[in-house]
Amino acid sequence: MRKDVPYNEYAKEVLEQLPKGAFLTVKDGDRLNTMTIGWGTIGFIWRKPILMVLVRYSRHTYKMLENAKEFTVSIPINKDLKKELALCGTKSGRDTDKFSACNFTPEPAKVVNTPIIGECDLHYECKVVYQQAMEPALISEKIDKDCYPKGDFHVIYYGEIVASYIKE
Repeated sequence: MRKDVPYNEYAKEVLEQLPKGAFLTVKDGDRLNTMTIGWGTIGFIWRKPILMVLVRYSRHTYKMLENAKEFTVSIPINKDLKKELALCGTKSGRDTDKFSACNFTPEPAKVVNTPIIGECDLHYECKVVYQQAMEPALISEKIDKDCYPKGDFHVIYYGEIVASYIKE
């Protein structure tokens, strides 16, 4: 059963889980892919609840997200999905059906066309309201050196949270 929750009710849990990983899922036509994200934030911008996620240009998900303009984020709170997070963070959807490899159940979302991952507890459905390419010249030298040694920068997607709920 899904219980609607305010977008910020589980903000602490989201921010604690993100460094360990969460699943960003995108559906573009018949193609479905999920990837592990470890960076992002939840907040309030433009009078809207926003979930910001970062996707590198090199990722298979990037092209899908450019077309879909929506995504879901599924967060494991009460389950240990370390193996699945590792697989989805190291394998590309170009070569691997990650839903099959992880035995994930794609469940219909409430508002968007992209499904959620049934094995997770907390879910956000988002529609992209703004995106921004990182400007390499504006990033601090330390972050550039530590996080972008190969110059593989991110696009930052601002997703309006159109549904948030927890599975009980």
